[in-house]
Amino acid sequence: MLNEQIKKLRTACGITQVQLAKSLGVTKQSVSNWENDNIQPSIDMLIRLAEFFQVSTDYMLGLDTKETIDVTELTNEEIAHIRFIISDITSKQKNRSR
Repeated sequence: MLNEQIKKLRTACGITQVQLAKSLGVTKQSVSNWENDNIQPSIDMLIRLAEFFQVSTDYMLGLDTKETIDVTELTNEEIAHIRFIISDITSKQKNRSR
């Protein structure tokens, strides 16, 4: 599960294993091993991965299925705009499935 989350989040961000490794201060081989489920990242690295991808450690571990977005640096107006975008996308998806 964790290996799949790392790969999913990395590819969603459009970054390579090398870029992720460099950002975290590890080798590309470490990232490859995590994604191939050969080894697990340490607890400290799990926290760093969650912070890097701006998700909870529970999400990384598959204990929570909802992704969260850190909006602490945004204004109320910007948060409202994001909520509107999410609502718009959600309603379009619901209409497609009907």
